[in-house]
Amino acid sequence: MQAELIQTNHSQSTSRSNALPQLLAPAGNWECATAAVENGADAIYFGLDKFNARMRAENFTEADLPELMEFLHRRGVKGYVTLNTLVFPQELREAERYLRSIIAAGVDAVIVQDIGICRLIRHLSPDFPIHASTQMTITSDVGVEFAETLGCNLVVLARECSLPEINKIQNRMQYRGATLPLEVFVHGALCVAYSGQCLTSEALGGRSANRGECAQACRMPYELVVDGESVDLGDKKYLLSPQDLAGLSVLPELVQAGVSCLKIEGRLKSPEYVANVTRVYREALDRLMMLPEDTVKDEEITETEVKADFPKKSSISPSPEELYNLEMAFSRGIYTGWFRGINNQELVHARFGKKRGVYLGKVKQIRHEEVIVTLEAPLKPGDGVVFDCGHPETKEEGGRVYGVQQRGKEAIITFGKDNLNWRRVHVGDKLWKTSDPELDKQLRQSYAGDTPQFQRPIDIEVHGEVDNKLVTVTRDELGYVVLVESEILLQEAHTKPLTTEKLQEQLGRLGNTPFKLGNLNNYLQGNVILPVSELNKIRREIVSKLAEQRAKSRRWQLNQNASLKDLLPKLGNVPIQEHKDKGKDKGKDKDKNSHPNLIVLVRNLQQLAAALEAGIETVYCEFEDTRKYREAVEMVKGKKRDRETLTQEEDSISFSPSLPLSGAYSPNPEIFLAPPRITKPGENWILQQVRSHNADGYLIRNYDQLQFFANDRCVGDFSLNVANPLTADYLYNKFGLERVTASYDLNINQLEDLITSSPPEWYEVTIHQHMPMFHMEHCVFCAFLSTGTDFTNCGRPCEKYEVKLRDRVGSEHILQADLGCRNTVFNATAQTGAEYVQKLLNSGLKNFRIEFVNETPDDVKQTIQMYQQLLCGKIKGSQLWRELKLQNQLGVTRGTVVH
Repeated sequence: MQAELIQTNHSQSTSRSNALPQLLAPAGNWECATAAVENGADAIYFGLDKFNARMRAENFTEADLPELMEFLHRRGVKGYVTLNTLVFPQELREAERYLRSIIAAGVDAVIVQDIGICRLIRHLSPDFPIHASTQMTITSDVGVEFAETLGCNLVVLARECSLPEINKIQNRMQYRGATLPLEVFVHGALCVAYSGQCLTSEALGGRSANRGECAQACRMPYELVVDGESVDLGDKKYLLSPQDLAGLSVLPELVQAGVSCLKIEGRLKSPEYVANVTRVYREALDRLMMLPEDTVKDEEITETEVKADFPKKSSISPSPEELYNLEMAFSRGIYTGWFRGINNQELVHARFGKKRGVYLGKVKQIRHEEVIVTLEAPLKPGDGVVFDCGHPETKEEGGRVYGVQQRGKEAIITFGKDNLNWRRVHVGDKLWKTSDPELDKQLRQSYAGDTPQFQRPIDIEVHGEVDNKLVTVTRDELGYVVLVESEILLQEAHTKPLTTEKLQEQLGRLGNTPFKLGNLNNYLQGNVILPVSELNKIRREIVSKLAEQRAKSRRWQLNQNASLKDLLPKLGNVPIQEHKDKGKDKGKDKDKNSHPNLIVLVRNLQQLAAALEAGIETVYCEFEDTRKYREAVEMVKGKKRDRETLTQEEDSISFSPSLPLSGAYSPNPEIFLAPPRITKPGENWILQQVRSHNADGYLIRNYDQLQFFANDRCVGDFSLNVANPLTADYLYNKFGLERVTASYDLNINQLEDLITSSPPEWYEVTIHQHMPMFHMEHCVFCAFLSTGTDFTNCGRPCEKYEVKLRDRVGSEHILQADLGCRNTVFNATAQTGAEYVQKLLNSGLKNFRIEFVNETPDDVKQTIQMYQQLLCGKIKGSQLWRELKLQNQLGVTRGTVVH
């Protein structure tokens, strides 16, 4: 009978989690975890002391996991561990040990960036959930499919995906029968660069964002330099600092789009921030569930509707109190990010890059150490304020408010004696409220003490008849079911029988527990009675049994016989992959040659001509205008040198007989074309355009391109983040790539580890380049050299001007746009790994790349010649570095390869 009761009435239970996305909150420590739970988070994500993208957070330890997971599960909350960094070759064994501990502790999922780590997890456990991190830079349904093939169970989309793009991804997934859940960030700080593609901290200070050590260079001031002249932008200096994301106003559209999880950013933030933001989104989601079903229609959101202010038709407008709370939690200004599409005039206001809070108004008058302001938001004694004079890079004046006197529309604000330096306060200064002690106190109270403050609903069914036991079947929103029977038989009631109201009163007394009564269904037959004391006993047993069930950690399968060793490439006995008939043999044969191969990437036709004149055998082209690829291909195909000319040129250079250059002055150079680094839904036309030029091969930047160019010769670029042999093996063998480019996060020791842990012919290493620091959806050209919002109305200033961004130390970083209007900021200073080339050669590496951005043809030829001499042993790396430093006006740094 018990099984029948549980099975028969299961469909009658209602569950919030089936109707709404999961709300996922950050937790940098125990207090933050408690704040999230007590304010309604369905799950939290947290890092351990290694391999997580917020190494500056307090974080948890492996020893914390059992206690933490029991606490979370008793409260009906899931816990996800972030292992969302790249993992280097020598760290794989430690990562394996970490993963075994995580899986055994009953963690609900792990959030992963590294392709190789995904493979390792699935090798260790066939069922442990993997969430593909936003660091994997997934922007399309093809990217989702790539993650699914890896064994991922959920994908966190790139923050740059708009609502129409999310809908397109969902629709295309449904078309092919895929069901992988999607997660999006809904609130918090926005990185200006695509996550997983930002190399700024690495380039400028050796602190890799792909290793959890972001230095937040995007929050620094930059000066716009156009055609060599500085442009006066007034108070706009923070050209790369987006406002903070707030998706509160588009929650209905996110639910409509079928998003499974909404993620709040902030593992470096305070418990008060976690409590505040979590509560706002919890309450908004719960209100959304109470709306009529037809409030948000199930139809696709189009780009046109977004630009026509579509969200106003169905969005729930945030209340003033909600906006106030979000701004007080942490705010650089709040905005819907990319959800409503691209608006380059709104995303980055550029006036400051740090927390402000709530805007109060402008200082109208200063007198007798008082300021007069027309307040636009509430202010009270004890609140903290700051005066914004338009120079946030300097020390700003601020303090606690002593008194507020309202006189009509104006308010007179006073401060404690000697609390302010009044010489630093000016009429016209903007006044911001940065602290609200009363709000902070309320927030701390929301998670103080041991008594549960946030309760989750349970549904109870009551069954029974005279001379039988009363039977309760209780279900929570996670699907746990407990059955509790009375010890006393039901008696016939002559007066005051058990009614639904009486059952609700007694079984609903769930104070001081994690539960509250949701639906109660009364299936009692006839008029029956049971002592109140017995009902109370049943209630206590329901709570006890349900808590006990929840606390049991999920037992994932863990293969004790599986090992990292099983996945590592077998050196000296590498399986020969079966290549499709797509002309790859030519490229493979080239790798078998024992001589080093110098590959050159150029970014315009003049540089290409210079590289060909220098005799480069393999050239990559990455042009802003891909229409010029046709001319580039024709130039390379038509470059045929006769034997006499080639012999004369070879005689002019003295080559080392022990180390000749296989590619020098080749009569048959090859050209590989580079598509843009990001591909979004609807952008395959760009890939088709690139392929239409019939190059020898293609430089692959993302998952869409792996699929699109599957039948062509391909080389994997650095953006695929190959940092260990597990990732290299997967890309090289599964997709038949000729080579993969090692991640720019690797230093010389890690490069040696990578090359010696797998066949060196798999790899290509970039030894000279201007590091591509920021790669952004944000278009600086559009934002600050036009009044337009995107490519449709900006007037294409990127085609008219040469633009650089001057940083605080005077370096002018090069800005370029691609065909998708995405911007890349290249380091002003070229970096070289020349001093370590001999080490790499000794490790067996054969393929070396050098890259150019805005160098002149003469500089290109001179630089190529020096690297040719380096590879043939004519000069040493230290000599090349010194000579390039003299040659290049900006100098050449040794760069990340030494860190």
